Amino acid sequence: MSSAHWPPLSPLQTGLRGRCPRCGQGHLFNGFLTLRPSCEVCGLDYGFADPADGPAFFVMMFVCIPAVIFGLWLEMAYEPPVWVHFITTLPLILLSCIPPLRPLKGWLVASQFFYKAEEGQRVTTKDEAAAPRPLP
Repeated sequence: MSSAHWPPLSPLQTGLRGRCPRCGQGHLFNGFLTLRPSCEVCGLDYGFADPADGPAFFVMMFVCIPAVIFGLWLEMAYEPPVWVHFITTLPLILLSCIPPLRPLKGWLVASQFFYKAEEGQRVTTKDEAAAPRPLP
């Protein structure tokens, strides 16, 4: 089916739920972070999707850094034994950094589809290509 038969869906709604960005019904993931090759409902090929390190970057900047700062503050303020960090800081870091990865990756993939994002390339005209380039 052509894309004309599919209404545009919000990348936020489809991506955060891990659903196909075109039909909103199929699943986006095979495992925790592994993308499926295509949608099982509409057949959309997910080969266009390349979120790269985007989800990890957002999690590190907005979640991981404050969690690590909490651990540093706890250490500087109270100098607790190591076991306190194992029952406070470690679970805080794991529980605040791992769960957001999947919804963020889904959102980035859905946004790539919605906005038709592709790898950047320079577009030249025939005149530009034929004209000699000035020496530096």
